[in-house]
Amino acid sequence: MSQSIDLASLTLQDALDLAIVLEDESRQRYQEYAGIMGSRLATQTSGMFQAMAAREARHAAQLTARRRALFGDEPRRLPPEVLAEVEAPDARARHLFISPREAMEAALLSEERAHDFYATALPQVRDAEARALFAEIEAEEERHQAFLRELVKHLPDDGEQVGWEQETGSDPAG
Repeated sequence: MSQSIDLASLTLQDALDLAIVLEDESRQRYQEYAGIMGSRLATQTSGMFQAMAAREARHAAQLTARRRALFGDEPRRLPPEVLAEVEAPDARARHLFISPREAMEAALLSEERAHDFYATALPQVRDAEARALFAEIEAEEERHQAFLRELVKHLPDDGEQVGWEQETGSDPAG
């Protein structure tokens, strides 16, 4: 993260805000990967990324509803800059030539990073409700990892790498 979060002082509201932003960031990146894969070929990989984006969106919506029920429209207290790049697939992993296997492995890495963030944060969070939320999300990240590991097992080792810029004439990172 670009700026340190004082995990010991997180409240449930802060923990929900953090989790919502992280889920949304991840959703956006999965949508980018779906677009990269889908612009080249209609693939199962693109569909998987669309499904992961939808899963992240549903989880963000659930967390948002929970936050609203508990805290109404109270403003977020954490500045957005402390929330950068925890769960979303690494933007540096996007490049002109990416195979479905590489894209899946980038997604798996993002789920591992998210799990590691929550696992590392848990012992530092003092608020019992925030700890419970982080434990819940950590378990969900473990399920996501298992799902992606299973998918990666079924991908060919040397997936065809097509430069999608050749197909679309644009840069995905652009």
